[in-house]
Amino acid sequence: MGLGILSLFALIPILTVLLFLVIFRWPAKRAMPIAFVVTVLVALFVWEVPANQIAAASTKGVVTALEVLFIVFGAVLMLNTLKESGAIQTIRQGFIDISPDRRVQAIIICWLFGSFIEGASGWGTPAAVLAPLLVAIGFPAMGAVMVALIIQSTPVSYGAVGTPILIGVQSGLTGSENVTNAAASLGMTFEAYIKMIGGQIAIFHGVVGLFIPLIMVTMLTLFFGKEKSIKAGMEVWKFALFAGLAFTIPYALVANFLGPEFPSLFGGLVGLAIVVPAAKKGFLMPKRTWDFEHSSKWDPEWTGTLSATRITKATISPFKAWFPYILMGFLLVITRLNTLPFGDWLKMVSIKVEGVFGTPIDIASTPFFLPGFIMVLMSIMGYFLYSMNQSTYGTAVKNSTTMIISAAPALLFAVPMVQVFINSGVNATGYTSMPLMLAEGVSELMGQNWPLVAPAIGALGAFVAGSNTISNMMFAMFQFGTAENVGINPATIVALQAVGGAAGNMICVHNVVAASATAGLVGKEGTLIRKMLIPTFYYVFFAGAVGYIAINGIGLNIGTLMAAMVLTTIIFIIIKENRREKHIEDMKQQKFGG
Repeated sequence: MGLGILSLFALIPILTVLLFLVIFRWPAKRAMPIAFVVTVLVALFVWEVPANQIAAASTKGVVTALEVLFIVFGAVLMLNTLKESGAIQTIRQGFIDISPDRRVQAIIICWLFGSFIEGASGWGTPAAVLAPLLVAIGFPAMGAVMVALIIQSTPVSYGAVGTPILIGVQSGLTGSENVTNAAASLGMTFEAYIKMIGGQIAIFHGVVGLFIPLIMVTMLTLFFGKEKSIKAGMEVWKFALFAGLAFTIPYALVANFLGPEFPSLFGGLVGLAIVVPAAKKGFLMPKRTWDFEHSSKWDPEWTGTLSATRITKATISPFKAWFPYILMGFLLVITRLNTLPFGDWLKMVSIKVEGVFGTPIDIASTPFFLPGFIMVLMSIMGYFLYSMNQSTYGTAVKNSTTMIISAAPALLFAVPMVQVFINSGVNATGYTSMPLMLAEGVSELMGQNWPLVAPAIGALGAFVAGSNTISNMMFAMFQFGTAENVGINPATIVALQAVGGAAGNMICVHNVVAASATAGLVGKEGTLIRKMLIPTFYYVFFAGAVGYIAINGIGLNIGTLMAAMVLTTIIFIIIKENRREKHIEDMKQQKFGG
């Protein structure tokens, strides 16, 4: 079969997910088993993948799904411990003291605190931590999950102390003589070349990610506000861009001067240090405070089994209430730094099976190294810290377990489907794996315009694999080779791959399922993915345009046109909002004068 036909067959598993999950809006627990079966059938009868390879890939997927469920359980248990103890009341009051405005709260909690958590842990942890926290302080569950997922973009390339670059990009390019020669031609070692790519990634993210806080709040007001419009979101544009710069500037500087380990960590911390005091002083804050309608008026689709904590007087000090989160961040950092021994200690307990069912697939798990283990420890610490009784803590454990059981069916089919898709390269036909076949089909069509779609390939990889790291491992060498074939700077194309791979985390099925589960929003994953396609499309479209300009310069070309479309739209809406604000002020002055 020709490349075009094979590319279409490789697209069938993805189309199946989109059809049932996004278009028909089936719950993931119904859609993903069908997608798994379809993927297995394509692998068996088109790719002729051996049955033992499919079984091994599926088994690896089940193990990975159990790891994800453990992370989700840890995040929910930690949150439920804070709820049952009353510590969440202090946290809620703390955010109200900064600002009662829900838009400002979303920016501080998700964009800044979430980026710090991403830098420390990665692997979808921020959404799992933030979504239930937002619900607990009064956000509708679907809105909470949506804004928590939107920030699974800019900071992701440097998540888990730089894993998507240090493991993903580096291992994806290791062993290639062409890459070694490209580095040598620039007078660099291979490691310096990877660091240079990491610096480019941060610059692309800095340009595109600057507007993510603004997109986040406009989507919040559009879908969950009383007015159902972006106007309420645009009222906070000054503060949103300020918060964007407060993160992206230190983020890009750290990436280019220190390396890929700490950009998201330092960006989040520096951003918090700048933005929180500024918000308390009213700097660039909107003139009116925005809040959701009373929960009795919410669309039933917005809510899940987790609900906001009843407002009572806070009895726990702010430091004591936040201490589990502070300690969690600290422990995640020190256990992820290779220069310290703590991570190795946690990895000493390892479950490993090599050559599963006689295939090249290995399964390895280090349960104590998973973020979920640290979160469970923080929950247990909370039991003693807040002097909880057994009955109250038992309620937290019971509620967390119930939530995980409801999320398990979707993940136990979604992740194995991904593993079969990725591991289809071992077959009797000699075909490359399905994701690579898809990418090759696109490259045949695009030629010199490849920079425009390079981020989309990265996003596709993250969508199917559930990980920016794995997307980079799958596609980094392919992107490098394609760039060389069409005469484009390969380092820039690999950087665009990583940027797109980060954006794809917003829509990857297991991230959506996991984040939804933590907020008690099981069965509405398709509706969420439909919403998440908006920021994902923005990210890959704008990143492709910026990448094209980086290679070809500003001029009469398609990249400049695409970038102009994005910036003109944003500037037009901001100017329109400024005029609206001025008109309101003039009306007030006339009324006051009259």
